[in-house]
Amino acid sequence: MDKFKKYFIHQNFQKKISGGFTLLELMIVVAIIAILSSVILVALGDSRNKGVDASVKSNLDTIRSESELFYSNNDNSFLPAGGSTFGIATCPVYNASGTNMLSKDKTIADALAEAVKRGTNGSSCYNSNLNWAMAVGLKTDANTSWCVDSGGNSKQVSLAPANAINGTTFVCN
Repeated sequence: MDKFKKYFIHQNFQKKISGGFTLLELMIVVAIIAILSSVILVALGDSRNKGVDASVKSNLDTIRSESELFYSNNDNSFLPAGGSTFGIATCPVYNASGTNMLSKDKTIADALAEAVKRGTNGSSCYNSNLNWAMAVGLKTDANTSWCVDSGGNSKQVSLAPANAINGTTFVCN
């Protein structure tokens, strides 16, 4: 190969390298980054909702544990002395002079408030001297609730919170 050919090939190669990226190449890279970002954001949203559901379940589990202490400290009753039954309704908030376990006990009321705040589609509670139950809507599915009761149930119910507690037996459906 003569010197002229070598010089010509070398110069042509350098021009291609120093020319930079074309607009089309840059647009393809940006499109790929946008697609990957959207996939990651969708997965992140799902993970966030699952984390919220785990928080709801954890708070309701705290209530189940605390209710056992409340029961033994209140003469084997889920109601405070002089308390009255709280029929199936939206869960109450803390009240130091409350007439049911759900509002009277600060730890239970705080865990319940946190579960309701993080959940979706509302809440439903029941409290008598022998039974209690509560359900809070889960974030991942608006028609699903996490329900716990005095019978030891702690389960996902495929109903909104308003229908998750059985109106006859007062346990999770």
